[in-house]
Amino acid sequence: MSRDLIECGLGWSWTPSRISRHIQDPNAVVLLATVTALPIGFAVMSYADAEAHLKLLAVKPAYQRRGVGRRLIGWLEDSALVAGTPMIYLELRANNKHALAFYEKLGYRKIGVVAGYYCGHESAIRMGRDLWS
Repeated sequence: MSRDLIECGLGWSWTPSRISRHIQDPNAVVLLATVTALPIGFAVMSYADAEAHLKLLAVKPAYQRRGVGRRLIGWLEDSALVAGTPMIYLELRANNKHALAFYEKLGYRKIGVVAGYYCGHESAIRMGRDLWS
């Protein structure tokens, strides 16, 4: 899903071995959303002392706009609050207007633009949300 839905046109950096390292990392969470045992979405977030970083979030197109992404983010935000981690940051492709609207609706705000963030070719919008405010 990462290769097809997130990294399309960029090459493939989120390989199975990289995901496996995050699954085994005690400072990371990897979630999988399923329907009848078939994967329909996933999320990867890493945690530090005062902040968390949403690294990946994807939902298959047939299941988008059904609350799957919102529930994945909600679970991650709840776990950040339990861990005492108030800030969540993320990056998204600057031209991904649907993702931008999705995150803004969830309370994330633009922090800045990172030129060349994606393989030196595409800019990213950096967003953040303070869960304590």
